[in-house]
Amino acid sequence: MKKMFEKILWNSRYLTLLAVWSCIVGMALLFISSALDMWSLLLEFIDVHFLGHEVENFHIILVSHVITAVDDFLLAIVLLIFALGVYELHIDRIDFARDDPAAGKLLQIESLDDLKDRLGKVILMILIVAFFKNVLHVTFDDPLNILYMGAGIFLVSLALYFGHKSSDH
Repeated sequence: MKKMFEKILWNSRYLTLLAVWSCIVGMALLFISSALDMWSLLLEFIDVHFLGHEVENFHIILVSHVITAVDDFLLAIVLLIFALGVYELHIDRIDFARDDPAAGKLLQIESLDDLKDRLGKVILMILIVAFFKNVLHVTFDDPLNILYMGAGIFLVSLALYFGHKSSDH
C-alpha cells in the first residue's frame, strides 16, 4: 500500500505539465497578439505619416502602444521562463538547452531560487515598463505631481540598482 501511494505521489508531479502547457499557450498568444498589434500600429503609422490622415495625439498613442507591446512581450518571456523552469524542476532536464550554446544561462534553471531570481528580474522590468507607460499620462498642472514622478523615478532606479547588485552574488 505504501509503495503504491509513493508511486502515485511521485507520478503526480506530471500534473505540472498542465502549468507548462498553459504557459506555453499563453506565451504564444501574447507574442502573436502583440505582433499583430504592432502590425496594426505600423499600418496606422503609414496612414498618418504618408497618406496624410490626421489623428489627434498620434505620437502619444504610438508610444503607448509600443510600451504596451513591450510589456506583453516581457510577460510572454515570464511565461516561457516559468514553463521551462517548472519542467526542469519537476519533470526532467532539457537536453537541448544544455547542449546549445545559444540557450545561455537565462533559460537553464537549476533550483527554485534560480527560477525565482530569473522571474523576479523580468517582473521588475515589467513593472518599470508599466511605470513608464503611466508616466506618459501624468499632467504637470500640480507641483505635487512633479514630486511624485521624481520619487517614482528614484524608486525605480533604486529597484534597478538593488536588482543589479543582487545578480553579482
